[in-house]
Amino acid sequence: MFTASKKIHGGNFTLFIQRMFATKHKHVRDVEYQYLQRSKVPTMHFQKSLPRLPIPELGKTSERYLNALRPLLTSDQFEKAQHRTNNFVVNDGKVLQEKLIATDKANKHTSYISDYWFDLYLRDRAALPINFNPLLVFQNDVRPAYNDQLVRASNMLTSSVRFMLSLREQILEPEVFHLNPKKSNTPLFRTVTGLLPEAVSWYGAYLFKAYPLDMSQFPGLFGSTRIPQITKDKIFRDFNSKHVVVQRKGHFYVFDVLDADGNLLQPSELHGNLSKIINDEISHADFPLGILTTQNRDVWAKQRTHLEDTGNREVLSKIDSAIFNLVLDDDVIADDKHKLLKHYLHADGLNRWFDKSFSLILTKDGVSGINFEHSWGDGVAVLRFFQDIYNETINKPFVHPDSKPASSNITVQKLEFTLDDKAKQFVENAKKDYKNWYDSLSIDYILYEGLNKEACKKFKVSPDCIMQLSFQAAHHLVKGSFVGTYESCSTSAFKHGRTETMRPCTIKTKAFCEDLNLNKKSKVELRAAMGECSTYHSQLVKEAAIGQGFDRHMFALMKMAEEHNLPRPEIFDSYEYKFLNKSILSTSTLSAPSVMAGGFGPVVKEGFGIGYSAFTDKLGAAVTSYKLHNNSAEFVKALHKSFLDITEVLSG
Repeated sequence: MFTASKKIHGGNFTLFIQRMFATKHKHVRDVEYQYLQRSKVPTMHFQKSLPRLPIPELGKTSERYLNALRPLLTSDQFEKAQHRTNNFVVNDGKVLQEKLIATDKANKHTSYISDYWFDLYLRDRAALPINFNPLLVFQNDVRPAYNDQLVRASNMLTSSVRFMLSLREQILEPEVFHLNPKKSNTPLFRTVTGLLPEAVSWYGAYLFKAYPLDMSQFPGLFGSTRIPQITKDKIFRDFNSKHVVVQRKGHFYVFDVLDADGNLLQPSELHGNLSKIINDEISHADFPLGILTTQNRDVWAKQRTHLEDTGNREVLSKIDSAIFNLVLDDDVIADDKHKLLKHYLHADGLNRWFDKSFSLILTKDGVSGINFEHSWGDGVAVLRFFQDIYNETINKPFVHPDSKPASSNITVQKLEFTLDDKAKQFVENAKKDYKNWYDSLSIDYILYEGLNKEACKKFKVSPDCIMQLSFQAAHHLVKGSFVGTYESCSTSAFKHGRTETMRPCTIKTKAFCEDLNLNKKSKVELRAAMGECSTYHSQLVKEAAIGQGFDRHMFALMKMAEEHNLPRPEIFDSYEYKFLNKSILSTSTLSAPSVMAGGFGPVVKEGFGIGYSAFTDKLGAAVTSYKLHNNSAEFVKALHKSFLDITEVLSG
């Protein structure tokens, strides 16, 4: 057992990895079956030599900040912002920059943003579903019989544990971005870099024009739960967990997926345990405790303490320490995309435990997806896991429609809770509050086949820029304004990198959208302007990815003032800083052939949450908003018009 707070990603990371991958003297049977991958290059081989996240120059940060503000402010507002920013750079900012650089030099094992980012998540008191936990839905299996709930759950469980065992044994392929896969994603690359000492291995990969990515978040996938506590939550991790928790009809079941020697049970045994749960003729739980994880974190923390003090400490520990949460729902999705998005984003909360690192959710008709807690990590680790298990379950399933579940070695136990009247009232109140909340949410989606990823490249414009231009144009159509826009960009090319904000609303995009919507320019002029937007967009994406954005830097400077008990600089309480950071358009993309849909909730009550993808055959987006403030269907209608208009400009 190991309880991890922010030290997991600070000075104790080396100890964490050593314990995670501690070799045990055990008899491993069926070696080929145990592991999803057997990489010649150890999983953490590049970790030691990863470059550190750079701290941008203060002058560059102020310049980028002002560029992001320019399209959002009036001339008078911008002039005041410029004065305030320049004053910050030569006074408070200079002092804080020196302190940040000194702090960074004293903590070379991590990045300057890592601790602050974990702390930001864990201190936030807002409820996890909708506010933080994103959804990802797998493509269905093209073979209908393999979408049977029991068959698909058995295969996904098998492949998930094989992935985990490969990670535990350090034989999971390291995550590497290959600039030219034909030249670097090769046996020669693995042989050469694998022979290099860890301290220089990254440089060897760099010579192949390949960029290893940070793997420090991967262990957080398994045996991990966010525990609610007053003021600040903690992350609990169990490196040696052998069991999974399964939810069905609001009840909780557990069973071991590893034997006494740590070996993965046979597929028929995993199949048999899940079969017992699915065939358990039991009614829905009267008081499904999972609903409590839908609440404000301080409220849930107090309730959890009450549950522990009234005889439920051990059963809660079983949930916390489980390898992951497997959710079996009775719902049927069929082709209802609205129902799909609601189901995986929030559902009714009665058969969920949103605190787990991730929940693998399967409906009655075998539609499968993930809802994951965000404090421990970002999309890079989740998407890698997602793709690997999808590929194996589609191409090499261990359980088939005609497979017979084993009748021996069935170790399923149903968890029983001791609930007093107070605890029962917690559940009743949470049910009511959560229903009112998710009923206030508006969810819609668009699949546009008039343009796709390859067509954008053919027209020599960034597919991501086209998506972002469309969002800006749609918002302008609906609201007549331009607002703070957030696009998430990974900085996982650096040690303990997290994310950086890319600001896609620029002077160039603003001018383009106004000209497009108001028919101010010819198609030729719009096409030229679009090219400029794309070039600048790509520059901003590159800057963010190499740690040269401004948002995380300014956030760290603000934290420096707090830590050193210095007066809070005026810039952080200014109108312009707050307006920019009120993410009315919060956007993120996780594109992969395995992904059917992805999304998340609005980050502010007046905003839109937009999960999007540029597919090989279409463009797609899932849009969420709160009905009291916005209408996602109206936004999607405007977005469709923007797609049409932009397609016409491109093709013209």
